[in-house]
Amino acid sequence: MTGQAMPFGPPDGFYVPAEEHAHARTFMQWPVNRTVHPDRWFLEDLQGAIARLANTIATFEPVVMLMAPEHVAKARRRLSGDIDIWDIPTDDLWARDSGPLFVIGEEGELAICSLNFNGWGNKQVHVNDGRIARQVANRLGLRVFDSGLVGEPGGVESDGDGTLIAQESCWVNPNRNTLTRPEIEARLLAAYGAEKMIWAPGLPGSDITDDHIDALARFAAPGQILFQVPPDGDDDPFSVSARTTYDILSRATDAKGRRLELTEVPTPHAPRVRSHDFVASYVNYYVCNGGVVAAEFGDPETDAEAEAILRETYPDREIVMLNVDPIGEVGGGIHCATQQQPAVS
Repeated sequence: MTGQAMPFGPPDGFYVPAEEHAHARTFMQWPVNRTVHPDRWFLEDLQGAIARLANTIATFEPVVMLMAPEHVAKARRRLSGDIDIWDIPTDDLWARDSGPLFVIGEEGELAICSLNFNGWGNKQVHVNDGRIARQVANRLGLRVFDSGLVGEPGGVESDGDGTLIAQESCWVNPNRNTLTRPEIEARLLAAYGAEKMIWAPGLPGSDITDDHIDALARFAAPGQILFQVPPDGDDDPFSVSARTTYDILSRATDAKGRRLELTEVPTPHAPRVRSHDFVASYVNYYVCNGGVVAAEFGDPETDAEAEAILRETYPDREIVMLNVDPIGEVGGGIHCATQQQPAVS
Protein backbone atom coordinates (compact mmCIF):
# COMPACT_ATOMS: atom_id res chain seq x y z
CA MET A 1 0.00 0.00 0.00
CA THR A 2 1.42 3.40 -0.92
CA GLY A 3 2.38 5.61 2.01
CA GLN A 4 2.30 2.66 4.46
CA ALA A 5 5.28 2.52 6.80
CA MET A 6 7.34 -0.65 7.09
CA PRO A 7 9.81 -1.23 9.95
CA PHE A 8 13.59 -0.93 10.10
CA GLY A 9 14.51 0.69 6.83
CA PRO A 10 14.34 -0.37 3.20
CA PRO A 11 15.31 -3.83 1.92
CA ASP A 12 18.86 -4.58 0.84
CA GLY A 13 19.76 -2.91 -2.43
CA PHE A 14 18.07 0.43 -1.67
CA TYR A 15 20.32 3.41 -1.06
CA VAL A 16 20.33 7.21 -0.84
CA PRO A 17 22.26 8.53 -3.85
CA ALA A 18 24.71 11.38 -3.53
CA GLU A 19 23.31 14.88 -3.95
CA GLU A 20 25.32 15.15 -7.18
CA HIS A 21 23.13 12.41 -8.71
CA ALA A 22 20.67 13.84 -11.27
CA HIS A 23 17.49 15.24 -9.75
CA ALA A 24 13.88 14.93 -10.85
CA ARG A 25 12.98 17.96 -8.72
CA THR A 26 13.71 19.92 -5.56
CA PHE A 27 11.25 20.12 -2.69
CA MET A 28 10.99 23.24 -0.54
CA GLN A 29 8.62 24.41 2.21
CA TRP A 30 6.88 27.76 2.64
CA PRO A 31 7.34 29.03 6.24
CA VAL A 32 4.09 30.28 7.81
CA ASN A 33 3.80 29.30 11.47
CA ARG A 34 3.44 32.42 13.63
CA THR A 35 4.34 30.53 16.80
CA VAL A 36 7.70 29.77 15.23
CA HIS A 37 8.00 33.20 13.54
CA PRO A 38 5.93 35.68 15.57
CA ASP A 39 7.36 38.81 13.92
CA ARG A 40 5.24 39.32 10.81
CA TRP A 41 7.76 41.63 9.14
CA PHE A 42 10.61 39.20 9.66
CA LEU A 43 8.45 36.36 8.36
CA GLU A 44 7.90 38.41 5.18
CA ASP A 45 11.67 38.74 4.81
CA LEU A 46 12.14 35.03 5.44
CA GLN A 47 9.55 34.13 2.82
CA GLY A 48 11.30 36.49 0.43
CA ALA A 49 14.58 34.64 0.96
CA ILE A 50 12.88 31.30 0.37
CA ALA A 51 11.29 32.64 -2.82
CA ARG A 52 14.65 33.99 -4.03
CA LEU A 53 16.28 30.62 -3.41
CA ALA A 54 13.45 28.68 -5.07
CA ASN A 55 13.44 30.97 -8.10
CA THR A 56 17.19 30.46 -8.49
CA ILE A 57 17.02 26.67 -8.26
CA ALA A 58 14.13 26.67 -10.73
CA THR A 59 16.51 27.93 -13.41
CA PHE A 60 18.33 24.58 -13.08
CA GLU A 61 15.60 22.04 -12.32
CA PRO A 62 11.90 21.72 -11.36
CA VAL A 63 10.97 23.02 -7.91
CA VAL A 64 7.94 22.05 -5.82
CA MET A 65 6.95 24.40 -3.01
CA LEU A 66 4.81 22.85 -0.29
CA MET A 67 2.15 24.97 1.43
CA ALA A 68 -1.49 25.03 2.51
CA PRO A 69 -3.96 26.50 -0.03
CA GLU A 70 -4.66 29.67 1.98
CA HIS A 71 -1.06 30.83 1.41
CA VAL A 72 -0.90 30.25 -2.33
CA ALA A 73 -2.20 33.58 -3.64
CA LYS A 74 0.29 35.64 -1.63
CA ALA A 75 3.20 33.27 -2.20
CA ARG A 76 2.57 33.09 -5.94
CA ARG A 77 3.31 36.80 -6.26
CA ARG A 78 6.89 36.09 -5.11
CA LEU A 79 7.47 32.75 -6.80
CA SER A 80 8.43 32.14 -10.40
CA GLY A 81 5.71 30.72 -12.60
CA ASP A 82 8.00 27.73 -13.16
CA ILE A 83 7.56 26.64 -9.54
CA ASP A 84 4.88 24.05 -8.85
CA ILE A 85 2.87 24.42 -5.62
CA TRP A 86 1.54 21.33 -3.87
CA ASP A 87 -1.23 21.35 -1.30
CA ILE A 88 0.75 19.96 1.61
CA PRO A 89 0.58 22.18 4.72
CA THR A 90 3.82 23.31 6.36
CA ASP A 91 4.96 25.00 9.54
CA ASP A 92 8.52 26.04 8.74
CA LEU A 93 11.03 26.01 5.87
CA TRP A 94 13.37 23.13 6.71
CA ALA A 95 12.72 20.70 3.85
CA ARG A 96 16.08 18.99 4.42
CA ASP A 97 14.89 17.76 7.82
CA SER A 98 11.12 17.37 7.57
CA GLY A 99 10.92 16.67 3.85
CA PRO A 100 11.13 13.23 2.22
CA LEU A 101 14.37 11.23 2.18
CA PHE A 102 14.35 9.35 -1.12
CA VAL A 103 15.94 5.97 -1.69
CA ILE A 104 16.48 4.06 -4.95
CA GLY A 105 16.31 0.27 -5.33
CA GLU A 106 18.41 -1.98 -7.51
CA GLU A 107 15.68 -2.08 -10.17
CA GLY A 108 15.30 1.70 -10.17
CA GLU A 109 12.33 1.76 -7.80
CA LEU A 110 11.92 5.07 -5.97
CA ALA A 111 10.75 5.02 -2.35
CA ILE A 112 10.95 7.14 0.79
CA CYS A 113 12.69 6.25 4.05
CA SER A 114 11.17 8.03 7.03
CA LEU A 115 13.44 9.38 9.75
CA ASN A 116 10.36 10.43 11.78
CA PHE A 117 11.03 14.15 12.23
CA ASN A 118 10.03 15.32 15.73
CA GLY A 119 10.99 18.99 15.66
CA TRP A 120 14.63 18.39 16.64
CA GLY A 121 13.71 16.69 19.89
CA ASN A 122 10.35 18.47 20.30
CA LYS A 123 12.01 21.88 20.47
CA GLN A 124 9.60 23.33 17.87
CA VAL A 125 5.99 22.80 16.87
CA HIS A 126 5.78 20.44 13.90
CA VAL A 127 2.13 19.40 13.54
CA ASN A 128 2.32 19.87 9.77
CA ASP A 129 6.03 19.36 9.18
CA GLY A 130 5.96 15.98 10.91
CA ARG A 131 3.54 14.69 8.26
CA ILE A 132 5.24 16.00 5.13
CA ALA A 133 7.34 12.96 4.17
CA ARG A 134 4.38 10.60 4.14
CA GLN A 135 2.13 13.12 2.40
CA VAL A 136 4.69 13.49 -0.39
CA ALA A 137 4.88 9.69 -0.60
CA ASN A 138 1.11 9.49 -0.96
CA ARG A 139 1.10 12.16 -3.63
CA LEU A 140 3.81 10.35 -5.61
CA GLY A 141 2.42 6.86 -4.94
CA LEU A 142 5.64 5.70 -3.27
CA ARG A 143 6.30 3.14 -0.57
CA VAL A 144 7.52 4.41 2.80
CA PHE A 145 10.10 2.46 4.78
CA ASP A 146 10.39 3.37 8.45
CA SER A 147 13.99 3.69 9.63
CA GLY A 148 13.12 2.89 13.23
CA LEU A 149 14.85 6.15 14.18
CA VAL A 150 13.92 9.71 15.03
CA GLY A 151 16.10 12.33 13.41
CA GLU A 152 16.79 14.49 10.39
CA PRO A 153 18.61 14.06 7.07
CA GLY A 154 20.49 17.30 7.83
CA GLY A 155 22.17 15.38 10.64
CA VAL A 156 23.79 12.91 8.22
CA GLU A 157 26.17 13.48 5.34
CA SER A 158 26.37 10.69 2.75
CA ASP A 159 28.79 10.19 -0.12
CA GLY A 160 26.35 7.90 -1.98
CA ASP A 161 29.14 5.30 -2.07
CA GLY A 162 28.76 3.58 1.28
CA THR A 163 30.00 6.16 3.81
CA LEU A 164 28.09 8.34 6.30
CA ILE A 165 29.36 11.00 8.70
CA ALA A 166 27.38 12.46 11.59
CA GLN A 167 27.63 14.14 14.96
CA GLU A 168 26.54 11.93 17.85
CA SER A 169 24.90 14.89 19.56
CA CYS A 170 21.86 14.90 17.26
CA TRP A 171 21.36 11.12 17.11
CA VAL A 172 22.57 9.54 20.34
CA ASN A 173 20.31 11.88 22.25
CA PRO A 174 17.25 10.94 24.35
CA ASN A 175 15.27 13.81 22.83
CA ARG A 176 15.21 11.69 19.65
CA ASN A 177 16.37 8.14 20.35
CA THR A 178 16.83 5.92 23.40
CA LEU A 179 18.78 3.30 21.46
CA THR A 180 22.49 2.68 21.91
CA ARG A 181 24.96 4.18 19.45
CA PRO A 182 25.59 0.79 17.77
CA GLU A 183 21.82 0.33 17.33
CA ILE A 184 21.43 3.84 15.89
CA GLU A 185 24.41 3.28 13.59
CA ALA A 186 22.98 0.02 12.28
CA ARG A 187 19.64 1.64 11.50
CA LEU A 188 21.22 4.68 9.84
CA LEU A 189 23.36 2.46 7.64
CA ALA A 190 20.28 0.46 6.69
CA ALA A 191 18.27 3.62 5.99
CA TYR A 192 20.93 5.00 3.65
CA GLY A 193 22.09 1.70 2.18
CA ALA A 194 25.59 2.46 3.46
CA GLU A 195 28.40 0.37 4.94
CA LYS A 196 30.46 2.61 7.21
CA MET A 197 29.62 5.30 9.76
CA ILE A 198 32.12 7.93 10.92
CA TRP A 199 31.03 9.60 14.15
CA ALA A 200 32.18 12.82 15.78
CA PRO A 201 30.94 13.91 19.21
CA GLY A 202 29.19 17.13 18.16
CA LEU A 203 27.68 19.60 20.59
CA PRO A 204 24.31 18.84 22.19
CA GLY A 205 21.99 21.61 23.30
CA SER A 206 23.81 24.60 21.80
CA ASP A 207 21.45 25.04 18.84
CA ILE A 208 18.05 23.70 17.89
CA THR A 209 19.54 20.88 15.79
CA ASP A 210 22.01 19.66 18.42
CA ASP A 211 24.78 20.33 15.87
CA HIS A 212 23.98 19.11 12.37
CA ILE A 213 26.92 18.06 10.25
CA ASP A 214 25.71 19.77 7.04
CA ALA A 215 26.77 23.25 8.19
CA LEU A 216 30.29 22.00 8.87
CA ALA A 217 31.36 19.17 6.54
CA ARG A 218 30.04 18.07 3.14
CA PHE A 219 31.02 15.31 0.77
CA ALA A 220 31.91 16.83 -2.60
CA ALA A 221 32.65 13.33 -3.93
CA PRO A 222 33.55 9.98 -2.37
CA GLY A 223 36.70 10.54 -0.34
CA GLN A 224 36.51 14.34 -0.68
CA ILE A 225 35.06 16.67 1.97
CA LEU A 226 34.65 20.43 2.07
CA PHE A 227 35.09 21.49 5.68
CA GLN A 228 34.35 24.95 7.07
CA VAL A 229 37.10 25.74 9.53
CA PRO A 230 36.57 28.15 12.43
CA PRO A 231 38.68 31.32 12.64
CA ASP A 232 42.10 30.97 14.25
CA GLY A 233 41.94 31.61 17.96
CA ASP A 234 38.18 31.28 18.16
CA ASP A 235 37.49 29.17 21.25
CA ASP A 236 33.68 29.20 21.46
CA PRO A 237 32.09 25.75 21.94
CA PHE A 238 31.15 25.34 18.26
CA SER A 239 34.71 26.10 17.15
CA VAL A 240 36.17 23.64 19.64
CA SER A 241 33.69 20.98 18.50
CA ALA A 242 34.46 21.73 14.84
CA ARG A 243 38.18 21.19 15.39
CA THR A 244 37.46 17.86 17.07
CA THR A 245 35.34 16.81 14.08
CA TYR A 246 38.09 17.95 11.69
CA ASP A 247 40.70 15.87 13.52
CA ILE A 248 38.48 12.77 13.39
CA LEU A 249 37.71 13.14 9.69
CA SER A 250 41.33 13.87 8.78
CA ARG A 251 42.35 10.50 10.22
CA ALA A 252 39.39 8.52 8.87
CA THR A 253 38.98 6.21 5.91
CA ASP A 254 35.74 5.62 4.06
CA ALA A 255 33.84 2.42 3.25
CA LYS A 256 36.17 1.72 0.32
CA GLY A 257 39.32 2.27 2.38
CA ARG A 258 40.10 5.72 0.97
CA ARG A 259 41.67 8.29 3.27
CA LEU A 260 39.38 11.30 3.42
CA GLU A 261 40.77 14.42 1.73
CA LEU A 262 39.61 17.61 3.47
CA THR A 263 39.48 20.98 1.68
CA GLU A 264 39.31 23.87 4.12
CA VAL A 265 36.66 26.52 3.53
CA PRO A 266 36.89 29.77 5.53
CA THR A 267 34.34 31.18 7.92
CA PRO A 268 33.38 34.78 7.09
CA HIS A 269 35.21 37.31 9.26
CA ALA A 270 32.77 40.19 8.79
CA PRO A 271 29.31 38.98 7.72
CA ARG A 272 26.43 41.42 7.32
CA VAL A 273 24.66 39.79 10.27
CA ARG A 274 26.63 39.57 13.50
CA SER A 275 24.11 37.93 15.86
CA HIS A 276 25.34 34.99 17.93
CA ASP A 277 22.78 32.58 16.43
CA PHE A 278 23.42 33.50 12.80
CA VAL A 279 24.56 30.54 10.68
CA ALA A 280 27.25 31.74 8.25
CA SER A 281 28.06 28.47 6.52
CA TYR A 282 29.46 28.38 2.99
CA VAL A 283 29.37 24.57 2.98
CA ASN A 284 25.62 24.50 3.59
CA TYR A 285 25.19 24.76 -0.18
CA TYR A 286 22.90 22.83 -2.53
CA VAL A 287 23.99 20.85 -5.57
CA CYS A 288 21.32 20.83 -8.29
CA ASN A 289 21.25 19.85 -11.96
CA GLY A 290 24.08 21.82 -13.53
CA GLY A 291 24.55 24.17 -10.62
CA VAL A 292 25.65 24.80 -7.05
CA VAL A 293 23.75 27.41 -5.03
CA ALA A 294 25.61 28.76 -2.00
CA ALA A 295 25.30 31.67 0.39
CA GLU A 296 27.34 34.86 0.41
CA PHE A 297 27.54 36.86 3.61
CA GLY A 298 28.85 40.28 2.61
CA ASP A 299 32.49 39.60 3.47
CA PRO A 300 34.26 40.28 0.15
CA GLU A 301 37.42 38.32 0.99
CA THR A 302 35.87 35.10 2.27
CA ASP A 303 32.89 35.23 -0.12
CA ALA A 304 35.35 35.28 -3.03
CA GLU A 305 37.50 32.54 -1.52
CA ALA A 306 34.51 30.27 -0.92
CA GLU A 307 33.22 30.85 -4.44
CA ALA A 308 36.63 30.00 -5.90
CA ILE A 309 36.75 26.76 -3.90
CA LEU A 310 33.30 25.79 -5.13
CA ARG A 311 34.27 26.55 -8.74
CA GLU A 312 37.35 24.38 -8.44
CA THR A 313 35.41 21.60 -6.70
CA TYR A 314 32.50 21.60 -9.16
CA PRO A 315 34.10 22.70 -12.47
CA ASP A 316 31.21 21.45 -14.60
CA ARG A 317 28.49 23.31 -12.68
CA GLU A 318 27.48 26.95 -12.54
CA ILE A 319 28.14 28.50 -9.11
CA VAL A 320 25.51 30.95 -7.84
CA MET A 321 26.07 32.89 -4.61
CA LEU A 322 22.93 34.29 -2.94
CA ASN A 323 22.14 36.61 -0.05
CA VAL A 324 19.78 34.49 2.07
CA ASP A 325 20.56 36.15 5.41
CA PRO A 326 17.06 35.67 6.88
CA ILE A 327 17.52 31.89 6.60
CA GLY A 328 20.81 32.17 8.49
CA GLU A 329 19.10 34.28 11.14
CA VAL A 330 16.76 31.41 11.98
CA GLY A 331 19.56 28.89 12.27
CA GLY A 332 20.14 27.29 8.89
CA GLY A 333 21.16 27.70 5.31
CA ILE A 334 20.48 26.80 1.71
CA HIS A 335 21.03 23.07 2.11
CA CYS A 336 18.72 23.04 5.14
CA ALA A 337 15.93 24.58 3.03
CA THR A 338 16.06 22.05 0.19
CA GLN A 339 15.51 18.35 -0.40
CA GLN A 340 16.17 16.60 -3.69
CA GLN A 341 14.19 13.89 -5.43
CA PRO A 342 16.69 11.80 -7.39
CA ALA A 343 15.96 10.98 -11.00
CA VAL A 344 15.39 7.32 -11.85
CA SER A 345 15.47 5.71 -15.27
